[in-house]
This record gives sequence, C-alpha cells and structure tokens, in this order.
Amino acid sequence: MNFITKKFQELTIDELYQILQLRSEVFVVEQDCVYQDVDGKDFKSLHVFGTKNDKIIAYTRIFKAGDYFKNASIGRVVVAANERKYGFGHDLMKASLKAIKTHFNADKITISAQKYLKKFYESHNFEQIGEEYLEDGIPHIRMDRG
Repeated sequence: MNFITKKFQELTIDELYQILQLRSEVFVVEQDCVYQDVDGKDFKSLHVFGTKNDKIIAYTRIFKAGDYFKNASIGRVVVAANERKYGFGHDLMKASLKAIKTHFNADKITISAQKYLKKFYESHNFEQIGEEYLEDGIPHIRMDRG
C-alpha cells in the first residue's frame, strides 16, 4: 500500500471526496453514530491516507502539538471494512507515527481512542490515561505515547 501525507489545500477534489466518503461509511453508517464529521479541523491537520488500486482505503488526520491536544495527535483512524483483514490498520498507524515525526518532530502523542481498540493502540506503544468517557455516544479512552 502506498501512503501519502498532504495538507488540506493539497488534496484533490477526488481525494477529499474519497476521504469524506470513507469516514462517513465507517463513523456514521457502520458505527450508527450521528455526529458532525466535517468539523472544521481538517483545515489545520495533515491528512495521511493509503491507497490500493487508486482507491483510498485507509486514513488518519494528524495534528501538531497544541492544535487538538497539548501533544501531537492522531484522529479519524479508519480502514475500509472490506480491507481490515489485511492488517492495514497497523500499516496506517506506522505511517501516521512516521508522518508526525517527519512533519512535527514530535514523539509525544495523545489520542482519543474508541475503547474496544485499546489493545490495537497498545501494540503501537500507547498507554491508557485516566478513565473511560463517552464521545458521540461511544466509549473512548485517552491514550498517550512517548
């Protein structure tokens, strides 16, 4: 899989459409969660996405320290449902961690993780900080790395 990192202004219309479609398919439809995905934060984040056969199947947005959390952060972590069995989520996290180091020179990273993915994020050296909380009706935990 080929991973690309772009600023919002560098995304093509087709890339932006595919990203928003993927996020909507998973976070709104699959997870049955009505929330405002297009939240205005895409403008200040970097977008990391993986393509397969010219289609975006994996995506995150990353923030420098202070733009979302005190530390750098990764959000909107998503892999197309029919592609998850191939381990692309791990490839996506590795690409996102590398992009944070390359673009922000940061080692300390904070995420707001869906609780059921705790072990996945622990495999990338994140640790739970504090108690579980609800975000958009879904149990989440804060996790830090570095």
